[in-house]
Amino acid sequence: MKVFVTGVNGYIGTILAPYLMERGHQVVGLDTGYYRDGWLYSDDRALAASPLTINKDLRRIEEGDIRGCEAVVHLAELSNDPLGQNNPAVTHKINHKGSVAIAEMARGLGIRRFVYASSCSVYGAGTGDFVDEKTPPNPQTAYAECKALVERDVGAMAGADFCPVFLRNATAYGPSPRMRFDIVINDLCALAWTTKKIAMTSDGSPWRPVVHIRDICEAVYRSLIASDESVRGKIFNVGQDSDNYRVRELAQIVASEFPGCEVTVGTSAGDNRSYRVSFARIHRELPGFKCRYTPKDGARQLRELFERIRMPEEIYRFRAFTRLKQLSYLQATNQIDGNFYWR
Repeated sequence: MKVFVTGVNGYIGTILAPYLMERGHQVVGLDTGYYRDGWLYSDDRALAASPLTINKDLRRIEEGDIRGCEAVVHLAELSNDPLGQNNPAVTHKINHKGSVAIAEMARGLGIRRFVYASSCSVYGAGTGDFVDEKTPPNPQTAYAECKALVERDVGAMAGADFCPVFLRNATAYGPSPRMRFDIVINDLCALAWTTKKIAMTSDGSPWRPVVHIRDICEAVYRSLIASDESVRGKIFNVGQDSDNYRVRELAQIVASEFPGCEVTVGTSAGDNRSYRVSFARIHRELPGFKCRYTPKDGARQLRELFERIRMPEEIYRFRAFTRLKQLSYLQATNQIDGNFYWR
């Protein structure tokens, strides 16, 4: 099918586009280009499968941009909790209002399938028990609030002529040319490589579910090709039960793949986000879906990548690989305005 992918030049989108194209789909992309300054590495897949891309803010999408597509995969939002908290009002305009507007436009044009990249962060501060798709959201940040609101508002559109699917991704990890070093495993691996030390400021006790970037791509692919009856209006946690870890456990896994790396922990920090997630539903109800990677696989892949590109510490610290740093830079240099529009 012809698939419109927003955020196609982001961390996930850069992997997802070739993933879908290799499986026979035609991809048209949209990206505003906030993170175009950062490109970590090149390979045949990333260079050979570059889709036609519209450079435009998601709030300015027009019907002509997506007319003729058969599905929308919506990734493009202000990504992660710290960035969302930096400007909650703009976060709501882009992540909530902008996302609902795209869904409404798609439905109006007769585009039946709408796959939305949500997040397990909607669970917020858990009790330590496992949460699942029936657990009421408990968002702690503007980013997570917007995810829950989009699920609610777009979910209400589901019907015979419109089939939205909501993928609550665990925290992603793994290599991507548009790398992110502001998510836990990627950050720990870069620390281990560049400093030989993982010095956590917290005690590492919070629970985090994690999922490999290519397993997220597989979930998107399966959500696109599944029957309407299998997915219409459904929420799926994306990951596997075995990949719920305390942060300090992830640090030890990373250290095992980076010889000579030392791990130290601090005291309990103020971040109260902690949740263990059940992923039973996606493995039971999304036809063909299966996770293929573990954090140990991801840490090994990142170590091998860092060795190949001889990654120096200044690359790890470069602003374009950390979402908040890059947008702060674009504002400070008067390239985007207070509403995050390009000047």
